[in-house]
This record gives sequence, structure tokens and C-alpha cells, in this order.
Amino acid sequence: MIKEYIKKIKSLRLEKGISQLEVAKKIGISRNSYIAIEQGKRELTLSEAQKISDIFGIPLSGMKSGLVPDYEKYKQMILAYLRKSSLRDGKIPKTKLAKLLYLADFSWFYDHLESMSGMQYRKISYGPVPDMFFRAVDELEESGKIVVDRKSVGKKDMLLISESEGNRNEKLKTLSFEENKLIKKITAKWKDKNTNEIVNFTHNQLPFMICDDNEIIPYGLITQEDPDYVY
Repeated sequence: MIKEYIKKIKSLRLEKGISQLEVAKKIGISRNSYIAIEQGKRELTLSEAQKISDIFGIPLSGMKSGLVPDYEKYKQMILAYLRKSSLRDGKIPKTKLAKLLYLADFSWFYDHLESMSGMQYRKISYGPVPDMFFRAVDELEESGKIVVDRKSVGKKDMLLISESEGNRNEKLKTLSFEENKLIKKITAKWKDKNTNEIVNFTHNQLPFMICDDNEIIPYGLITQEDPDYVY
């Protein structure tokens, strides 16, 4: 499990063009010590693992469970949902979007025994959501790939998310045809439903119901759900 986690760290480091020396300096060790970590010859301390988690955006829980999140793929899942939105303005409420992503990951696990993105979902009051969801939305907005409209409805702030005009030609290369197909099916089912309806749906699913507050929800629980109640 940890071996796969280290492989993902190395892959992300190379993708981002960060040298071994740069990572070593950021976590406070020598380059040789960091090389030994990538080679599996030295274990990470908890503080080193936390610093690496901050650098690459991989939660420590991923190391413990063996699930290595594909953060870039998760962001492309967000864009895929925005493109498939049947709403005239292409906007999806932020909370509803978070639940649609959950349904895609857990539905994919139901059929394939693996998550679409590898993200780990935590039980919070508004439903299951990965810790990285909020960061992903912020990064997509900062990079100009999405637009977030902030509106006040009564005493509550509502965030409506849409893809920016300039990003609609970007190819979503990390999503397979079958993954896109599932996202399209989920979008079609929930297109006319409001946020409260999808929140209630996920709250009444087995994985959410039997977990404690703030607990990471095990993917395996979805396999015990009624087939008609997966998404």
C-alpha cells in the first residue's frame, strides 16, 4: 500500500517538474534521504508524510488505506459534470456537484471494485465529500477553468459553478469512454432534482448511514446497497 503511495508521489513530482532536491528541502531532509524514500529503502516519518501531503495534495489517509487519489482526474470529473449539465446556463450548485462526484466514484466502485478517482469521502453534515473537493474547486477557479457565481438566497450563500468559455475545448484525457458514460447517466437522473433531494438521497444510502460523523466512508459498503439505489 505504502509502496503504491510512494510511486504516486514520484509520478506527481515528475509531472510537476520538481526535483528530488527541492522536495527534500521542503520536508527538511537530505537529497540522499529523499532518494532512499522513493526507492523504498527508507520509511517516511509522520511529519515528513504530512509535508509531502501538503506539497502534492494526497491525504495521509490515502497512505493508510492504500487508495491513491488521482487529484487531476478528480478535477476532470468536475469539468465533465459541468459540460453535461442540462441546465440552460450550465451552472451546478456547489453542494449538488459534490454529491454528483460522490455518486460517480461509489457507483464505479459498485461495478468495478475500484473508485473512479481514488478520493476518500468523509461523512459531514451535508453529505459525503473528500477533503480535497474545496481545494479542487478553488484551483479550477484560480486557473480560469471554471466560474463560481456567489449569490445570496435568504440568509444563505449559494455558490453556482460553471465551466468557463475559454476552457470548453480542453480534452478530458484521463476519463475513459465508460467513465464519461456513467457520469452522463448520473447527470441525466439528477438533472431535474434540487440540491436537497440529492443530499437526502446520499444521506439515506447505507455507506453514509452506518458511518460516524467525520469518518472516512469505506467504498466497500456500497456493494451492500440495493442496485437501484446506487445512484
